[in-house]
Amino acid sequence: MSAAETSAAPATVLLYSHRPEVRDAVRTAVGRRPAADVGPLTWVECATAAGVVAAVDAGGIDLCVLDGEAQPTGGLALTRQLEVEVADRPAVCILIARQPDRWLAHWSRAEATLALPVDPLVAPGVVADLLRSGTRRAVVRP
Repeated sequence: MSAAETSAAPATVLLYSHRPEVRDAVRTAVGRRPAADVGPLTWVECATAAGVVAAVDAGGIDLCVLDGEAQPTGGLALTRQLEVEVADRPAVCILIARQPDRWLAHWSRAEATLALPVDPLVAPGVVADLLRSGTRRAVVRP
């Protein structure tokens, strides 16, 4: 194990979808350690919007990965709600089914998107980049 691997702090990633198969696909694609310089991940899974809000309110979440297609509350609306209600919310990555929906993720103030089905060659890099930033990235506002 290299020095970077031993010194990287663990990270907690909240994963929201009402569909267990989506949560499984994301965890499998990202893995336990998305990059050598990013600490091992602990996954907190939520199947309801209320669970997401409670987990974020409790603190300790480094990144939220939210399903934009979740029912009855989609990840886009939930991201917007967190943006308004949580002073220092964690970074958010939205799972989108259609690339044209990226503008909705931007509107909701998400820092990144991942296309469904999740690509295991892309997902670890996106998650690692968000976790490396350590804090929310500045969102360009119109």
